[in-house]
Amino acid sequence: MAEAVPVRCPGCRRENGYTVPVFPCACGSPVSPPLDLAAPAVPLTHRTWSDSWVTVRCGSCGRESDWPHPEVGCGQCGTVVRVAVHPPTPTRGPTPQGSAPGEGSGAGSGAGPGARGGVREDGSGTDPRAGWTAGAAAGDGGGRGGGGGARTSVPRPPFRPVTIRTARDAVVTAALYLRWLGFQDVRQPDGLPIPSAAVDLRAPGVVAQVDPTTAPAGLRAVECVWLNGLTATATSVYFSLAGYTEEARSRADDLGIPLFVMDLTGMPQPVNDPADDLVGTGA
Repeated sequence: MAEAVPVRCPGCRRENGYTVPVFPCACGSPVSPPLDLAAPAVPLTHRTWSDSWVTVRCGSCGRESDWPHPEVGCGQCGTVVRVAVHPPTPTRGPTPQGSAPGEGSGAGSGAGPGARGGVREDGSGTDPRAGWTAGAAAGDGGGRGGGGGARTSVPRPPFRPVTIRTARDAVVTAALYLRWLGFQDVRQPDGLPIPSAAVDLRAPGVVAQVDPTTAPAGLRAVECVWLNGLTATATSVYFSLAGYTEEARSRADDLGIPLFVMDLTGMPQPVNDPADDLVGTGA
């Protein structure tokens, strides 16, 4: 584990310890945002989706990926501050083949803005922690927006979970998991949020809702995400921290909606056959 570094709160001037997070690059190497401790921390008064991400270059393969911007809450006054990060330095060599600035790791890259293409490394298997290898799959699961022919096997690295401590962590985890499945350009839609505790995530080919509450997702929630997927001609996916009611699970099976439940370790687990199919074939 990385050592904690002191970050001074600009409000009350207290120094708070902050442990730099470690994220997994697509090549398997750990990467961490290079903190600029010489620059003062900035109070976070208004959160935007684009400012919540920072580009970090892997020191092993040179791949640039977007990860959550380092933030720390003051233990005395409660102010949330954003820690400055050094931008990636220019490289002399060419960009690694198959990657581009802003590409995320299929093993858990952030769904940030900008060049959010993501690394499409979809596959199949039985345990996200052990990695996946995509098998040839004919057709498509119910509710997935159409079928197709056989798919070429592509290796996919293990999904690296991010510990869930807040509702925002749950949304970030779901976005990371969707990108691990192979959906590109995952983001939260612009505009006013819907009057619901669930958070929308969109990407080409997928419409997802993330429920970070402590109540099981019900029948109406499942039907709503299904209707949103029909409107967008996309796969409908639901993530929940507290699981689902029996009615919701039964309806999801009928509609072919993949359901995932997330524990506090940040590891989404499929809870029905459509979810298993999605994990097996990827995007």
